[in-house]
Amino acid sequence: MIFEITSEFLENLSKLIEIKKDSAIKKLFEEVHYADIAEVLDEVNFDEAIYIIKLLDSEKTSEILTELDEDTRTRILENLSAKEIAEEISEMDTDDAADIIAELSEERQKNVINALEDIEHAADIKELLSYKDNTAGALMAKELVKVYETWTVAGCLRRIRGQAKEVSRVHSIYVVDKKERLVGRLSLKDLIVAKNDQKIADIYISAVDAVNVNEDDEEVAKIMSKYDLEAIPVVDDNNVLLGRITIDDIVDVLKEEAERDYQLAAGLTQDVDSDDTIFVLTKARLPWLFLGLIGGVGAFLIMEGFQGVFTKYAALFFFTPLIAAMAGNVGVQSSAIIVQGLANDEVKGSINSRLLKEMLLATLNGVILALFLFAFVWVYEGKIDTALAIAVSLVVVIIMAGLIGTFVPLFLDKRGIDPAIATGPFITTSNDIFGILIYFLIAKLILGI
Repeated sequence: MIFEITSEFLENLSKLIEIKKDSAIKKLFEEVHYADIAEVLDEVNFDEAIYIIKLLDSEKTSEILTELDEDTRTRILENLSAKEIAEEISEMDTDDAADIIAELSEERQKNVINALEDIEHAADIKELLSYKDNTAGALMAKELVKVYETWTVAGCLRRIRGQAKEVSRVHSIYVVDKKERLVGRLSLKDLIVAKNDQKIADIYISAVDAVNVNEDDEEVAKIMSKYDLEAIPVVDDNNVLLGRITIDDIVDVLKEEAERDYQLAAGLTQDVDSDDTIFVLTKARLPWLFLGLIGGVGAFLIMEGFQGVFTKYAALFFFTPLIAAMAGNVGVQSSAIIVQGLANDEVKGSINSRLLKEMLLATLNGVILALFLFAFVWVYEGKIDTALAIAVSLVVVIIMAGLIGTFVPLFLDKRGIDPAIATGPFITTSNDIFGILIYFLIAKLILGI
């Protein structure tokens, strides 16, 4: 049954908290999924959220903390002692625990880790915190099921039972040699049907996909998506098995990347939320708005330089917004397709072949649109030379915008810069300026001004 947060539910919860009916509150949340409870905590006032977190068992609240809005979680953690945070962390998988601790100050990180009773758990978290952000090492969890190739099937089954208690979901069983190097994976079916005295070395599958601990998390996401993997092992440069990455972590990576690309395309220079302060939102928006202002000034200067054209052919002035809009739209379309292809690793071949294809496509689209515009201007203005100048300009501008929209994201990607930036105001502004300049140059040439 899907849980729904209603005003009646929130009102009833507030009353129970006010009269401190702890048993009733626990019962209220007994059958509610931790993700739904996290949504409730985002809805209630902060004091009520703290009360609920401290009331419920750590086994449940540890899951809730991972689902909370980052701002809400930060405030809650600030109001919990190092010992209380350690109690929550002890119930989490190492990857989630490391993510939570990473949000704390260095001093609090040390205090929380020192407060952990499980020394091995603390050591694993320290290890994960040592890896660079946005790498497989920072993304992986230490919990996994591994067996040695020298074990017998009977011994393997006994040891797996013990390991599985620490793993919330067993996706794969990894096989290592005596030096902890990953040599393969073990099929659960093969393990069950094998004889007790058989060696694991005789039944494991040597083919296993793995990623290096320093691999970029986006590359990991591409690999797991390509091969439809629910989990993938992480190894070091010597192929020593270090941990595993599961599909839920990859979904988070893809979500964050999509949000980041969307904000770049919208002209935001940093990750922001609607609830952020005016100063933070202004800081994120202003750089691209300033670029748009510069572009507008550039367009003004170009148009001012062609005043003589306007004096003799006033109709050209009224078609300027159309030319600029078409340049911007075509540029964004072209760049969006390339950016999407780069994200999905679908862009193949050289830059020259891509530019040639885009030029042919833009030419076809431009000619079709220009024929319609030519007919409209000729009928409306009654001047074939004006109609020809505007129509030819439109074809050239569309080709130019398509080439820029294709080249820029490919160039940025080659230079290691996020190509998503090319789908935003940058490409629109540049195409507007070049489009207007080309428009008037061609018009002046054809009209003989």
